[in-house]
Amino acid sequence: MTRLYEVTREECVIRYLIDRNAAEHPNKTFLRNDDGREWTYLQTQRAVINAGAALQKLGVKQGDHVFGWMPNCPEAIFAWYAVNYIGAVYVPTNTAYRGRLLEHAINLSDAKVGLMHADLAPRLSEISLSLSQLQDVIVFGGETQGDSRLRSHSSHILTEEADSAPLERSIEPWDNIYIIFTSGTTGPSKAVLISYAMTWYQNPEAFPWIKSNDRFLVSGPLFHVATTGFVYLMLEVGGSIAMVESFKTEGFWDVIRRTETTHCVLLGVMIPFLLKEQASPLDRTHTLKTVSTAPWGDQCLTFAKRFGVTMYTAYSMSELPTPIISEANPPKSGTAGKKRPGFDLRIVDENDNEVPTGHVGELVVRSDRPWALNSGYYKNAEATARAWRNGWFHTGDGLKVDEDGYYYFVDRMKDAIRRRGENISSFEVEAVVQEHPAVRECAALAVPNEMSEDEVLICMALQPNMTINFAEFVEFLIPRMAHYMVPRYIRIMSNLPKTPSAKIQKQELRLQGITSDTWDREAAGIIIKRQKIGSK
Repeated sequence: MTRLYEVTREECVIRYLIDRNAAEHPNKTFLRNDDGREWTYLQTQRAVINAGAALQKLGVKQGDHVFGWMPNCPEAIFAWYAVNYIGAVYVPTNTAYRGRLLEHAINLSDAKVGLMHADLAPRLSEISLSLSQLQDVIVFGGETQGDSRLRSHSSHILTEEADSAPLERSIEPWDNIYIIFTSGTTGPSKAVLISYAMTWYQNPEAFPWIKSNDRFLVSGPLFHVATTGFVYLMLEVGGSIAMVESFKTEGFWDVIRRTETTHCVLLGVMIPFLLKEQASPLDRTHTLKTVSTAPWGDQCLTFAKRFGVTMYTAYSMSELPTPIISEANPPKSGTAGKKRPGFDLRIVDENDNEVPTGHVGELVVRSDRPWALNSGYYKNAEATARAWRNGWFHTGDGLKVDEDGYYYFVDRMKDAIRRRGENISSFEVEAVVQEHPAVRECAALAVPNEMSEDEVLICMALQPNMTINFAEFVEFLIPRMAHYMVPRYIRIMSNLPKTPSAKIQKQELRLQGITSDTWDREAAGIIIKRQKIGSK
């Protein structure tokens, strides 16, 4: 029976989960790599113990931070687990980082030991390490020239047979499992402190339909909680994982069949991309049973019907333990689901006063369970205090809730647009624009007009070998959105600027503003007027 107010160390701490699974089903496959290699739970335990002992020999102690900079591969899983097995804290880092972003992450991690791939290690020479504590790096995937400022070690040291030293104390639910960096869309990435308890509430408790006979496809990066959370979940339930380097539309279903995957995560444009693939008699000949996705729209139900899967959506973030989740194939388009037990949610205005049902405001969250939410931002007391004010965690996200208790994500508060007295969700504008078959990716943002309010600018990149007629594109949008949402400005770009975590940098687009290559609908003589109700 699920307890709402506590979770024990045996239920949530990685060290004890590894030992339990190795004892209960040692020969069961835990990890299957896309190249065919497999590891049982017993082999996983052995690999983790060996690696943990090697880290201890390098001086890693319980509570220390270990910097991780690895692409998707089995070794990245074992390295992460080894850090936690000896009671240390893992700090996975975006593999796209370099320069000042990388320097910021290494300095903030406070790690003396780093685990990194040979292809990434040369980037260290591009940055200053004067403010970092980094002393040793363990290099995977080949030899590297190394950095004279650091001691470099081959990953082979992690595979030598050894027994890890005993813990100084038990690892507890309130200890940190890892530190996850935020996307950094408006400034330097913040480092979120995440406990074992929060990870348990965020994953195994939130997704009870995932069982020990399920296999999760690891296609997202291991520095995102959307991926690490499900990897953790499979360990907790005694299931298994299948690893691929990254998500690819082409060959996706072949990967599902080859790895015998039963559950995966499909975010953003992944579902539209897969739906654009030509229908096939093989569309339902696969092992996939359930899919977690966001955002939730009409295309999700189309996907569920076409491919014969059950789909769920949710609202969460690095700082939260999935406080909102849906039932299977929720009927309401745009919903994120309903509130989970054990969490209090409010939608508030700028003064933290609750707004009426159906109105948009900022979602704030708290829980009656200890350590269920994030433990703050590491070495950033100001950001922690700003987020944790009046006893609630402030998400920075605009949501609304209907009379049936369904929540709807509307926009990041900082991305909201106000035009002609109406509040516009950039998220909703983007969802409609994305429906056009020529659009690959897009961003809606506010730019000023002569009346000191906002106009809507759409920046978009097109599918390969596709073109678009601006006037015809506007005609496509008019029946699909409110008149005041139809963008005045449209800009075509080869690619939209992104953060290293692949989120579109709207702030950069705002700074660029209305460029010389931006099309102006009103200058082209296309004026959209409000429809008069009752007119013919």
